[in-house]
Amino acid sequence: MDIKQLSPTLSVTPQVTAHDMAELAAAGFKTVICNRPDGEGPDQPTFVEIEQAAAAAGLKAAYLPADSGKVSDEQGAAFGQLTETLPGPVLAYCRTGTRSATMWALSQAPHTDAATLLHTTEQAGFDLKGLAPRMANLAAGVPVATTDAPPAPREVIESSHQVLIIGGGAAGISVASSLLARHPNLDIAIVDPATTHYYQPGWTMVGGGIFDASTTARSMASVVPAGVQLIQAAVVSFEPERNAVTVEGCRTLHYRQLIVCPGLKLNWDGVEGLTQTLGKNGVTSNYRYDLAPYTWELVQKLKGGKAIFTQPPMPIKCAGAPQKAMYLSADHWRSEGVLDKMDIDFCNAGGVLFGVAAYVPALMEYVQTYGINLRFNRNLTSIDGEAKTATFKQTNADGTTEVVVQAFDMIHVVPPQTAPDFIRQSPLADAAGWIDIDPATMRHKTYDNIHALGDAGNTTNAKTAAAARKQAPVVAHNVLVALGKLKGEAQYDGYGSCPLTVERGKIVLAEFLYGGKVAPSFPKWLIDGTKPSALAWYLKERILPPLYWNAMLKGREWLAGPSMK
Repeated sequence: MDIKQLSPTLSVTPQVTAHDMAELAAAGFKTVICNRPDGEGPDQPTFVEIEQAAAAAGLKAAYLPADSGKVSDEQGAAFGQLTETLPGPVLAYCRTGTRSATMWALSQAPHTDAATLLHTTEQAGFDLKGLAPRMANLAAGVPVATTDAPPAPREVIESSHQVLIIGGGAAGISVASSLLARHPNLDIAIVDPATTHYYQPGWTMVGGGIFDASTTARSMASVVPAGVQLIQAAVVSFEPERNAVTVEGCRTLHYRQLIVCPGLKLNWDGVEGLTQTLGKNGVTSNYRYDLAPYTWELVQKLKGGKAIFTQPPMPIKCAGAPQKAMYLSADHWRSEGVLDKMDIDFCNAGGVLFGVAAYVPALMEYVQTYGINLRFNRNLTSIDGEAKTATFKQTNADGTTEVVVQAFDMIHVVPPQTAPDFIRQSPLADAAGWIDIDPATMRHKTYDNIHALGDAGNTTNAKTAAAARKQAPVVAHNVLVALGKLKGEAQYDGYGSCPLTVERGKIVLAEFLYGGKVAPSFPKWLIDGTKPSALAWYLKERILPPLYWNAMLKGREWLAGPSMK
């Protein structure tokens, strides 16, 4: 933990975990305050988990969440009240500590000199100069804001760049590297508040006992290409007419070309009761870094009973992942000789097993082999972990709906997913909240100097790392054309790939374009993607991880060069 003391009774820190609570209590803290909304990141425990662990360690816990860069004066005042009434010393946390530091500064502004507060926060590593006008207003007795949005601050220009990239995930790092591979002297900055970069395709393998979780994580600083500036901050808003992006701390970043690839949001609160029981009571998900090991723990312990695997409405990140977890679990139970004692349900909110028909026959063979019950049009709506029951909305063939309650011994939950809030509320979004881009050029349909790739776009391709790998060279080329440094137009054909882990040692390698057209990368004699393949498993287990870290993130475009119009 990177704990920064702001006053004798208050310290702030980036995200903590449930396991940290005992250490914090031993260090003398009496209260923890969470200033981060649930569901912001794939490695983030819910507040309920923190609250329960805090109570077990003898700590008080309070929840005062704020969106990044949108801490209101009212929230600052509420923070001050909490720190005055709860036992101290107090530790407040968010993703990076910035929101907590902001709340503290606003809470102190009415009775402490702004220069003193800015010096204190700067010494702790937080640049809050953009708050100076608001702190002056508070010191002068200007009424506290009553809305979530803070008063418009005086602009503080942090920097201006040729290319500004929003998001440091697979898409953001890859497109930065692809840009530099074509034009090494570009001025590029990546904006992302995270300090850790994850190889998320590996989490299925973690949940199946094949990978260790730690091998899927590296520091963000270690994967950002040399020469690219990393701005560790969260985006607040876009102003495309001014070629500007506002980030937390009231900082404004300008650009000539903007690339937006922030990933998507996992809406854990979209299933009632889910956040209260994640990581215990047999409730798990491979969609969170710290929970994938719990999946494997549950699978090993379960020797019989009811196992449910869920899939929410589309679109979601890697549509095959929900059933990958199921097949690997069933294969383990088969190897342990207990498969006949298991009752496995796949509860899918959609109406088909997989969206590309060519791969369904091979998958159905495994469904039958493992004795899996397919429950289509069945969407998880709530869960009671202590009672071990899950409630679903079942849509029948005639359009009627009914409520179905199922008991479970283990349930693997995939949460509903949306574009991040700061995207959905921006002028970049379409009516459904996704970035509105041309499916071939990946250029925004309204703003010519904005491109997007990865999971937050409204293209109809599968939201997979393989898709981002193909999109990155297309966006890199087209951005350089827009900057006058290249000619021609690169086009993305909708390629996506989903290595379906049907058993330990075999994979159905689904590869397809827009419209579900099958598009194999290898000759059929080598890997027939419509059939389970040991070579495809070797590719997934041994080749793809180093390919991700050492090729995709480095701008090496093996089998990924863009098609030109």
